[in-house]
Amino acid sequence: MSEVYDVCVIGAGPGGYVAAIRSAQLGLKTAIVEREFVGGVCLNVGCIPSKAMISAAHFLHRVQHDADEMGIKIGGKVDVDFKKLQSWKQSVCDKMSGGVTQLLKGNNVDILNGEATFVGEDKISIRSKAGAQQVKAKNFVIATGSRPIEIPGFKFDEKIVLSSTGGLALESPPKHLVVIGGGYIGLEIGGFLSKLGSKITVLEAADKLFGGLVESDAVQVVARKLKKQGVEIITGAKALGFKKSGKGVEVEYEVGGKKQKIGADKILVTVGRKPNSDQLNLKEIGVQFDERGFIKVNPQMKTNKSGLYAIGDIAGQPMLAHKASHEGVLVAEVISGKNRVFDAKTVPAVIFTDPEIASVGRTEAECKKDGFTELSIGKFPFGANGRAVSIMETDGFVKIIADKKTNVVLGVHIVGPEASNLISEAALAIEMGATLEDLALTIHPHPTLGETVMECAEAALGHAIHIIQKPLGGPSKRRPGASA
Repeated sequence: MSEVYDVCVIGAGPGGYVAAIRSAQLGLKTAIVEREFVGGVCLNVGCIPSKAMISAAHFLHRVQHDADEMGIKIGGKVDVDFKKLQSWKQSVCDKMSGGVTQLLKGNNVDILNGEATFVGEDKISIRSKAGAQQVKAKNFVIATGSRPIEIPGFKFDEKIVLSSTGGLALESPPKHLVVIGGGYIGLEIGGFLSKLGSKITVLEAADKLFGGLVESDAVQVVARKLKKQGVEIITGAKALGFKKSGKGVEVEYEVGGKKQKIGADKILVTVGRKPNSDQLNLKEIGVQFDERGFIKVNPQMKTNKSGLYAIGDIAGQPMLAHKASHEGVLVAEVISGKNRVFDAKTVPAVIFTDPEIASVGRTEAECKKDGFTELSIGKFPFGANGRAVSIMETDGFVKIIADKKTNVVLGVHIVGPEASNLISEAALAIEMGATLEDLALTIHPHPTLGETVMECAEAALGHAIHIIQKPLGGPSKRRPGASA
């Protein structure tokens, strides 16, 4: 152990590598430890590969179902070379991971490969194939993320019982896949495999999809589209176990107290993720956790141990890559002496189903729970948007919720084409305390999907142009000095 680092980050995912790069930019001698692959789960076996597969499947689906209506004639059968598709997906991951490695090296961050374990509050041991080494640092940032949750009777073997990692690494689409868990991961993977030819059956223990965390009217749009694709969704279904049957499996589940069975080739279990807080010897050095296993941190991402910080999935909900990256910048600046705290009003969330769902801010239920008893709610369908019609993507809507007394925007929920890209405007609106008028009076370019946000704000004010509305009982409320 020849040198002491100012900052040592453990975990090179979207939180960790960002923390390392920003620390180095601020003049701190920085190292990052990674036991598997630079970029973490997100870049290698999560966000990026799943979106690559979703994009390919959506492209195939459009060729098969929309091209003819547009007058585009494609001779012969459109087929999929799944091995080549997987190879292309991997090339995307490799390009992203390689890019992160170059960014780390370009910022003079030392990359240490191996598995870290704390042997003291200011010292870790790193085990690798090359042996073991010890690293000492003034500050450690724990960014080791999370892993899929296993449930009784369905132990992951990544051959028959798949986690999300196995679901993205299939050699061929299964003829019939049973997805246990109707959350965003299960429906994203099940959705793209359905388009690639698999029969999909979803078993969800709750009475609604997405754990009730998404606006119900948005869920209905996605559920209808999945049903149209042939995806079977069974809610209130508790998976009990499975047994091998011929070349496949037989899954047993219970609905309303009645046991039932269904045959399949493979099983995908996506019931959530848990923090990797049982690793690194954290408990032994006295790090405090909450009842769900997340490391307790304050608004500066500090743990109860001096010089020890935690960011990303391991530091609590929401378990989202962009939240981890935000915390990565924050923690580096805190360590460098800048006065920073986590004070974001909201964290946007995106689900890459077909159509996409994106949300930011409060739901209707949360608004009422937080004391906003009078709400102005606008809703604008993509079917009334020229750009959506021209690309044949008209399912869904934009929904804006505002405080009726002040017109301040409280929540925006989008289900439809490019929802993932449209939500950023809404996130900025909530962060800056924007009102309905701010959105409605901002000129949006035409013809674009973004116009739906402007028209939805107008709908909440009672005067959307491209839908017919019932009068709201008088002239719309506008800021003093604002003009039509």
